Amino acid sequence: MKNQSNLMEWLNQVVGEPYYFFHFLAFLSYFIVRSSAANILSPQITQHLFHREIQAILAFLMLAAYKMIFLIALTLIMDYHLTLWYIVLFSVIYVIAQQPPFEKLGSSSKLTPLQLEALLTEGNTPRFWLVEFRASFSSGCRRASRCFPELSITYSNKNLSFGIVDLGLFPNAAEKFGISPGGSMGQLPTYILFENDTEVSRFPEFNFEATPTPPITTRLLARHFELDRLLLEYVNGK
Repeated sequence: MKNQSNLMEWLNQVVGEPYYFFHFLAFLSYFIVRSSAANILSPQITQHLFHREIQAILAFLMLAAYKMIFLIALTLIMDYHLTLWYIVLFSVIYVIAQQPPFEKLGSSSKLTPLQLEALLTEGNTPRFWLVEFRASFSSGCRRASRCFPELSITYSNKNLSFGIVDLGLFPNAAEKFGISPGGSMGQLPTYILFENDTEVSRFPEFNFEATPTPPITTRLLARHFELDRLLLEYVNGK
């Protein structure tokens, strides 16, 4: 039953999200081209192509985790014209369909602004809260959506908790926490570390020179907020 549920969830995701649907069609396009060309190719070319496909399948089993690099490598083995076709095809997909956000929360919790305020002022909650302020309309938030759940799984403890506030649902919270959700300031997503009800640090920081914000990664956030130090302090009982 669990496997059937996972299969249905995967099928719904493939059909419902243009990003995955177009990639699925792009993958199937090879079989359509292959079957259409089988009648016009000579037996020698067909045999040669069959051996190449066997090599491609073996390479697929070894490099399945690296989808894009793997597909380019496979098509180079078979025919560079096919490589050019897939480069153009995936470039078009990238332009017309954005990758959907990562949906899993890890050990973080979705919060309303009122819930966050209550948690920060209560005395029986964790001393530190790292909060991600995001919005589904922001492409930066979609690209970085995997980082925060991974951080929460690694660093959550009784002294540090992780929360998410959706500024798309609660736009008034942006002004309260000094976040510009639009424009060219590059403030989405914004991460703020609170100690009790006091802001300790944030990323990106207030930037009056409008220098570009570096790509958000788990390592960047962990270093900026010194999460390893906070974890060590918790382990040592400080």
